[in-house]
Amino acid sequence: MILSTLTPEEVLRLVGESPEKANDPQAVLWAYVRFYDQRSGGVEIEIKEDKHGLGSLRRNKKRFEAQQMVVLLEALAHNLLVWVRGWLVDTCPRLARWGLLRWIRDALHISGVIVIHSSKIVQIVLNRGDPVARELGPGLAALLAPEETAIILGEI
Repeated sequence: MILSTLTPEEVLRLVGESPEKANDPQAVLWAYVRFYDQRSGGVEIEIKEDKHGLGSLRRNKKRFEAQQMVVLLEALAHNLLVWVRGWLVDTCPRLARWGLLRWIRDALHISGVIVIHSSKIVQIVLNRGDPVARELGPGLAALLAPEETAIILGEI
């Protein structure tokens, strides 16, 4: 069974068929099947990236409550990564196109130092030798400007 919010005419047009075939049930069925196959597995790939990136391949807990907490923490981590990627889309367009696995592997493993003064982050020093840090630095600076947090590319 294939469920879709698209009309038969829309699906036929999207797969390159004539919308006039909307009265032919077999043509419509095959159009929906072809359209489904063209989606490139986006959902499956994102789930796979989450599992590999967040390291959640085998984290089953014996107690239901503990397993529920693990699932909720993974959902929070996923959402946080998606939000950060969205916040940086204007200043770091190349990084914003990265998948979650690459974000975790390349962007979140940049060495650096966080300087805290009076319980407030005042400065983040990123390793200037890291090519991702050079690209991520200006984006973080723009994102954290309202918080008056300085982003510096320095030697770590």
